Order: sequence, then structure tokens, then C-alpha cells
Amino acid sequence: MRIAIDVMGGDNAPDAILDGALAALELLGDDDRLVLVGDGRVIAETITERGLSGDERIVIEATSQVIGMAESPVDAIRNKADSSITRLAWLGSRKAPADQRADVILSAGNTGACVAAAQMYMRRLPNVHRPGIAVTMPTFFGPMVLCDVGANIVPKPHHLYQYGYMGTLYAREVHGVENPRVALLSIGDEEGKGTSLVRETHKLMKNDPELNYVGYCEGRELFNGKTDVLITEGFTGNVVLKLAEGLAAGLFKTIAHEIFEIDPELAMKFEPVVKSIYAKHDYHEFGGAPLLGANGICLISHGSSESRTITAAIRNAISYIEHGVNDKISELLGVVEQRIGEVAE
Repeated sequence: MRIAIDVMGGDNAPDAILDGALAALELLGDDDRLVLVGDGRVIAETITERGLSGDERIVIEATSQVIGMAESPVDAIRNKADSSITRLAWLGSRKAPADQRADVILSAGNTGACVAAAQMYMRRLPNVHRPGIAVTMPTFFGPMVLCDVGANIVPKPHHLYQYGYMGTLYAREVHGVENPRVALLSIGDEEGKGTSLVRETHKLMKNDPELNYVGYCEGRELFNGKTDVLITEGFTGNVVLKLAEGLAAGLFKTIAHEIFEIDPELAMKFEPVVKSIYAKHDYHEFGGAPLLGANGICLISHGSSESRTITAAIRNAISYIEHGVNDKISELLGVVEQRIGEVAE
């Protein structure tokens, strides 16, 4: 197994990325390889400082350019052929020699650039129309898969329809949900609510008996256990994700502050409880989000990823490989494509 990491991507790069990647060595076997992509000098110095220069599992893939978080994704990919993100996507593609090809690529860098590079070099799985980013969101009733959160902001109904199936497979294979429920994000439960995109996607999903579709899901229902897989377009999905992250962090800080103000002694006793609950709702614990539908395993981590985020992402990547999610996606969507015209009627 070869896992390639973009060392230069993210707000806390390269230090936090390297820390998380090297900490994940304990998850790898002797024949596995951790490919560190980025500034060769920085990577080599860090490895030497950690006393890991003799570890044969570490491979340095030196690059000379970095794509910034604010750069135009497509322009950056075209103009920075030697950037860490571009090289990462090449390593994860069929264009790379077999002995260099990565089974997984992971970046916390510019999301748009990661998606653009993956689609340019890795392409799509057979039968997939458009890849989507599937993030795991913690809820009060367990993890929920939200797709898409940024890869496809102007989708067509059949793109969201496919996300329903890809999200189902991801929830079942990686999170162990036996028969994942799929819902479509909308502004009400009524049949006619939502945009034309939402209504047309609703029709596709509702008319497919093979999909465990439970209908519309409103924003206030996100955390009440109504669904295991929530489908929406990339713009709205990204807003929902960041709203939930900010709200969770703010609530826990407010609760801790209020308890301390009322009774400092009680706050000290209550601290382990608050930390335990927060850990269950902390996105760092879930690592990277897969770009479902890419012809290879591409994980995209939060721009503010810490070292533990990267370690968790590598752990999730190993699980993704072991469950053969991509092969199952391609096979299942091949069957679905044969009947999609019939379902749409």
C-alpha cells in the first residue's frame, strides 16, 4: 500500500501535516510506503530530526511549487505543474509508473485545486458522471455522510441521484450502517418544496425502490437521526458543513465558560464530560473526506487540519482500501445506469 500526502497543503502546513503523517507510520506494515510530497529539504530535515531517516517506508517526492489556498484552482493546476497537489494527483493516476503509483492521495490544501487535479489526472470511475466530496458529520445519533460539500456546485439531478448510491455504499462499507437511509436536503417536507434541481432529484430517488430513500430533510433535522446519508449540491453542502463546525465549537466553548463562571469547582468536575462529548462531534476525529467517484482514492482534509486530523485521515484511507469501496461503486452504478431511464419516467 502506498499513501501519498501533500505536505504543503493546509493552514498548518508543513509542520502539522508532517507530524500527522509520521505518526501514522504505526498503522503501516513493513511493505507499505508513506510518500511525502512537497519541499524536499523541509521533509528530509524533519525526518532526520525524528530519527526516521533509515525508515524504508518513507519516500520523499520533492516538488518546487505550492498552490495557495486562495488561488484559482484550474489556473493553478495548469500553471504549476510541479506543485505538490499536481504531483499528488499524478501519483494517484494511471499515468504514474506502477512502482510509483499511490493507492491513496491525501491533501488539506486548496479544495478546488484538489478536485480539479483529481479529475484532470485520475479521471472518473466507470459509470460515474461527476465525483462528489462525501464528508462524515457527527450527529447525536451517530455519523452521517453529507455529499456533496464542494466538488460540484452546479450539478444535474442525475449527479445527486448517483451521490445517493455512492453515499449509501460509503456509509455501509466504512461506517457499518446496514441499510443506510438517504435523504435530500430541502426547505420543507412537502412534495413541491425546493428548487427544480431538488424536485427533479426527489422524483428520481422516490421512484427507485432499490434506494432506501426517506424523502426531504430540513436543516433543523440534520442532527436528529432522520438519515444516514444527506444529499445536496456542493455550495449548500459546504455552507452546512462549516456552519455545523462553527456552531459546535462555539457551543462547547460557551457551555464551558458559563459553568466556570457559575462554579469553578463544578467546571473542573464537568470538564471530562465536555471533552468526551466534544470529541464525538469534532471533525478532526474523522480525518479526510473522499472524493467519491474519482478513479482512485482521493481524500480531502479540512484546510485547518491538525496533525491528528491527518493521522485519522490515513486510518480512514486504510479502511477505504480494505473495503474495496471504489470497485463496489463502479459495479453498482453500472447496474443503476441500466435502469435510470426507467426510473426517471
